Amino acid sequence: MCEDKMVKAETLILNGDPKDMICQAAEEVHVDLLVVGSRGLGKIKRALLGSVSDYCAHHVVCPIVIVKPPKENRKS
Repeated sequence: MCEDKMVKAETLILNGDPKDMICQAAEEVHVDLLVVGSRGLGKIKRALLGSVSDYCAHHVVCPIVIVKPPKENRKS
């Protein structure tokens, strides 16, 4: 049997530190799954600048999917 299921998606525009605001919004809205993009920074840039997706992966209270950019668009 196949049941039709609806996927509800929301877009929010928030002010503040992205990593904190994303995790806070995910908790307040009670999301079932958080999908975030990765800019594909190299290890050194990621260490210096920090990674929003990495922070969310360790602090968000729901499952998370991190989407990497295509190889030709990744920054080194």
